[in-house]
Parts: sequence; C-alpha cells; structure tokens
Amino acid sequence: MEKYYITTPIYYPSGKFHIGTAYTEVVADTVKRYKTLRGYDTYLLTGMDEHGQKIQTVAEKNNMTPQEHVDHMAALAKELWGKMDIKYDDFIRTTEPRHEKVVQEIFEKFLASGDIYKGEYEGMYCVPCETYFTKTQLVDGKCPDCGRDVVLMKEEAYFFNMKKYADRLVKLYEESDFITPEFRKTEMINNFIKPGLEDLCVSRTSFDWGIKVSSDPKHVVYVWLDALTNYLTALGYLSEDDSKFKKYWPADLQIVGKDIARFHLIYWPIFLMALDLPIPKKILVHNWIMMKDGKMSKSKGNVVYPELLIDRYGLDATRYFLLREMPVVQDGVFSPESFVERFNFDLCNDLGNLLNRTVSMVNKYFAGIVPTYKGQVNEVDKDLEEYTQSQIKLVEEHLEKFEFANALQELWNIIARTNKYIDETTPWALEKEGETLKLESCMNHLIENLRKIGIMLLPFMEKTAKSILNQIGLSNAENTWESLYQIDQIPEQTKVIEKGEPLFMRLNVEEEIDYIKTGMQK
Repeated sequence: MEKYYITTPIYYPSGKFHIGTAYTEVVADTVKRYKTLRGYDTYLLTGMDEHGQKIQTVAEKNNMTPQEHVDHMAALAKELWGKMDIKYDDFIRTTEPRHEKVVQEIFEKFLASGDIYKGEYEGMYCVPCETYFTKTQLVDGKCPDCGRDVVLMKEEAYFFNMKKYADRLVKLYEESDFITPEFRKTEMINNFIKPGLEDLCVSRTSFDWGIKVSSDPKHVVYVWLDALTNYLTALGYLSEDDSKFKKYWPADLQIVGKDIARFHLIYWPIFLMALDLPIPKKILVHNWIMMKDGKMSKSKGNVVYPELLIDRYGLDATRYFLLREMPVVQDGVFSPESFVERFNFDLCNDLGNLLNRTVSMVNKYFAGIVPTYKGQVNEVDKDLEEYTQSQIKLVEEHLEKFEFANALQELWNIIARTNKYIDETTPWALEKEGETLKLESCMNHLIENLRKIGIMLLPFMEKTAKSILNQIGLSNAENTWESLYQIDQIPEQTKVIEKGEPLFMRLNVEEEIDYIKTGMQK
C-alpha cells in the first residue's frame, strides 16, 4: 500500500484558535480522507509550537508558568480538533521529550558540520513573530509579516549559515515543483534570495523558555529550528524507534498559511539539505480568510471561532463553507450573509431537496425498492450518465491539485444537473401515463447519481455523505472511489428508507445573520 504523509503547521498557542486555523486543519483532513478513500496508507500530523518569548509573556500575564499555559492550550486544541472530527494520527508538542532531545542532537550536528557558528546579532526584532529583520526588509519601518512595531535588539547568538546553501536552494526551485502555487516560488526568489540570503539566528539568550543548547546551556534553540524539525521528530527521526520515519518520510504534502511560507520554503529545505534528507514532495501554501473590513482582529470585533458555527449549524455545513468559499491561492472572505446563503441554497435547496424528492418518489412509485438498471431508456439518460462521468473526472483532477473550492463547484454542478434531470423526465407524468419502464430507469438513475454524490462528499462532509448513502439503502455497499466510474452499481432489492431525515433545515436569513454577527463580537 502506497504511503501518504500529510502535515499541518504546528500552531502557536498564544490565543484561542479561530476559523483561519480551523481552515488549515479542514484542508489537511480533507486530503487525508480523500487519499484514504483512494487506498493510501495515510498519516496526518498536527500539533503545537510551544516555546518562545511570546509564550513566556502570555503565561506571566495570566499568572501561569509557560508549561501550565501550553498544557491548557494543548487540551483546548485537542478538544477543538475532536469537535471538528479531524482524523489526525499524531499530535506533536515541542515541549515533549521526544522532540526536545532530537532538536538538541540536530543542533549539535549542525555545530559539528560548521553549518552553525557563534556571533552577535543586532537587528530589528518583531516580538509577536519572533523574527529578526534587516532595515531593508521592514515595510514603513514595521514588521513585513504582521505590520507591528519592531525593536532594536542586540545579543550573543548562534547563526545558521544560509548563504552556504543558497545556490542549492535555487537549483531545487528550478528543478522541482515542490511548491504550490507556483507564484510563491517567484516570490521567494525575488524577495529573499536575490537580495541576498541572510544567515539565520538560531539561538537566544534574552529568555529561557525553550530547548537548551546542550553544549552551551545559556542559549535556547530559536523558534524556527525548534519548530520546523517537528515534522521529523514526530516520526522518530534520530530516535531508538525510527520505523515511522523510514516508512513515511519524505512528507507527501505539507500545508502552511502564507504568513509562514518563507520559513517553510527557504529555511526548511535548507535544514533538510544540511541533514542530507529528502525534501518534501509538495508544500501547499494557502491564503487567509479575511473579513469584509480586512483581517480578523479582536479589537475590530470580527473574529469568527469555529465553535460559533459548528454548535448551531453542524460540522458539515461549517466544513462545506470553509472549503467552498475559500480558494487556496487567494484570500477568501467570510461574511455571515454568504454563510447563510450557502447553507440555504447549496445545502438545503440543491442537495437536501434532491435526496428528499428522490427517496419520496422511490417510496411512492416502487414501495421503496430501487428499480434495477435498464440501460438508457429515457432520452436524457445518456446525457446524464455522460455528463456525470466527465464531472467526476473534473472533481478528481481538482482534488489532486488541492483545489477544493473548484472540486465542490464541479460536484454541485452534478447535483444541479441531477435536479434538472427530474424536471426533464417528469416522473409524476410517467407514472400517470403508465410509462413504467421509463419511470424505473428514472428512479435508478437518480439513486445512482446520489450514490456517486455521496461517495464524492465523503472527504468533505462525512456525516452528510453517510446519511445520503444510508437513506438510499447503500450504507453497507462497497462505496469506493473507483466505483464512481461504474454505472450499474445498485444491488437488486435495494431499499430506500421510508422517511428520510432532512439533511439540512432552511434557516431564517435575518435571524441567523444577526446570530453570527452577535457571536463575532464576543
């Protein structure tokens, strides 16, 4: 069985996770579910980045030790990922011994090979981003990543010799397509590599909440060397049991937000080159979820937390909106209006009504037994079959390229075409006119398309998908991705349920918009 190793970033637990973080997890989880459905041995890693000055500051502010703070945040993260049914295989924390011990070994390895040297650092430092910048990298005198003020800092530090690997990095960019979308590669070359790659500060002495450098304990390992190596340490790299590392490395897909693209597209491959390890096959950089008035911020009162949506509208509606509304390569915009509209039109009207009408008609005309396949009896049967087959291919192509919004768009085109098929065949008229063969064909084609819709929804909305398959009597069938390309897949005497539960109940538009807006202020 072919393996597929997926990672999310490890999140910085300075505050509660909003839907931007949830989006990254949903993307990773969708890929895992899709690849599992295709027969891969999948492994999904997520976790928390628990060291650094900001954690120490936040903990002190809350009258906690840094360890107490991160323990509390890790419990909240696991609770949220449980609520979101994220199928992760491991949750790595950078305060765990399995991680700390190996980071110390990697640091000493780099020291021994001359990749790390001691010096003194003076630079403009952004505390929230825990990153030094040169004056030329600042934007209007502020941090280029978050736009906040920076401070001039000077301290003894160890540095990683990035310049040593600059040519190899450019060669990697030219010879591989490990970065997606492609424009991120050009961005890295023009903004960071061409102006001259700065050596990276990899230790700090001004705070002590971090992994101590074994050979020089007054230094703690600086955030990016500590954080990025989690993708290796979680698999047991340099440990007594490295069987997972041997099995799953290199990563097949690493998912990151655009704010940490530079660290993953420049520092990370260079660290791997220095360790003489294979580079990940693909790093997917996604954009942000924006609000109509810009970035989410507590001061603006426009932060959306996933619990607000999940508790009221269900997990599947929340996942659907995030994946459908947020294109990976550009910023998506969240608004309460668009959420309610998607819920009512896409989920209730298009999908819910299709299932409800079909199950009702099979019960009404055939006592709940799905008629067997009769070929292409109605004039529109062939058109529906051919259209559906070509659309399945499109859904698959978009999924393979991690274009989730496009994949869902093509899937909803199938739903719309299937609804149109009901209007074209007019089953009620066929029944009235005694056209039994045509009516049987119509019902079979509708159930067949619902089967395919159900299977394709499994990576995106598992509960909804299983409800569809259950209501059409196919919950125990072999619902594989490969079976999408086959026509006659409904066993004889398949029975739909007598009265199906509505997948989604229509929302009162004004009431729900007001509910979401009020929840965003809290």
